[in-house]
Amino acid sequence: MTPLVDLSGKRGLVVGVANENSIAAGCAAAFSRAGAELAVTYLDERSKPYVQPVADSVGATIFAPCDVRVRGQLEGLFQRLEREWGQLDFVLHSIAFAEREDLHTSVLNCSAEGFALAMDVSCHSFLRMAKFAAPLMTAGGSLMTVTFYGADRVIENYNLMGPVKAALESSVRYVAADLADRNIRAHAISAGPVKTRAASGIGRFDELMDEVRARTPAGRLVTIEDIGRVAAFLASDAAAPLTGSVVYADNGFHIVA
Repeated sequence: MTPLVDLSGKRGLVVGVANENSIAAGCAAAFSRAGAELAVTYLDERSKPYVQPVADSVGATIFAPCDVRVRGQLEGLFQRLEREWGQLDFVLHSIAFAEREDLHTSVLNCSAEGFALAMDVSCHSFLRMAKFAAPLMTAGGSLMTVTFYGADRVIENYNLMGPVKAALESSVRYVAADLADRNIRAHAISAGPVKTRAASGIGRFDELMDEVRARTPAGRLVTIEDIGRVAAFLASDAAAPLTGSVVYADNGFHIVA
């Protein structure tokens, strides 16, 4: 298959693969097809067997744990990237987390601790990655994260993740402004709903997918391969004029009233 973009000679970090059905897995596959060399992370030893096949399929030359809740682990990952690669061209941040009891209640009733945890893992970790990645992006680069339409509009059962993703999208704009003079771009990819392990934690998610499919102009949902092609473009030099935007990969769902 001929790649839409050329990432030959570029090195990228992919964080957030849970299994072969993850959005991050679709992005990693697209990066690899376009010629990039990849580092792929897994959450912990329990998740490693599910992520290993993805890392193998894309020929990841670095395969390492990354739990942003563990003190020092993110720093250690970037130290390894600096030691083994010395340079980085793009990062895909595709992680989000909320405790079930906080996710499955209204924003009024979620706990302060649960809200803070969701914000730290799902939003502030992107800022930390950007901070560690920037010194390695000596030739410029692309920082990408994954968001959802629930950041902009109220989606039933999305609950506290709505405000958290809204903060993530705002963070992308500020990162883009902070790093513009270093030729480092920042993007938020607003993906349509995909049946992933993470999405399974959202209440009545199957009903949400059916509703989105029915309201989307073309009547079809996006796939992880669709989202991956968008991410590969944003990682490429062809996307150099773009930064600080929410890029919708949802088959047009966001344009429908």
